[in-house]
Amino acid sequence: MDAANFEQFFQERIKINGKAGNFGGGVVTIEGSKSKTSVTSKLPFSKRYLKYLTKKYLKKNNLHDWLRVSYELRYFQINQDEEEENED
Repeated sequence: MDAANFEQFFQERIKINGKAGNFGGGVVTIEGSKSKTSVTSKLPFSKRYLKYLTKKYLKKNNLHDWLRVSYELRYFQINQDEEEENED
């Protein structure tokens, strides 16, 4: 997963006052580093909306089967599932 691409997706899709890409003069800022993207808002901003956009991004890039969203992106723990199947 490319963090820069993820950040660009947020910049294009986040809506402020009903308009996508309208950050209202610094009301919402998106900062990205190598493995972390941070969204900061001066106004009330829904975490659920960010979760929705993240799920949309994962679906668009066919990553929704490998990552889950819990206000952090985490890989599914596939090893535990395989161990449970072996025990049965």
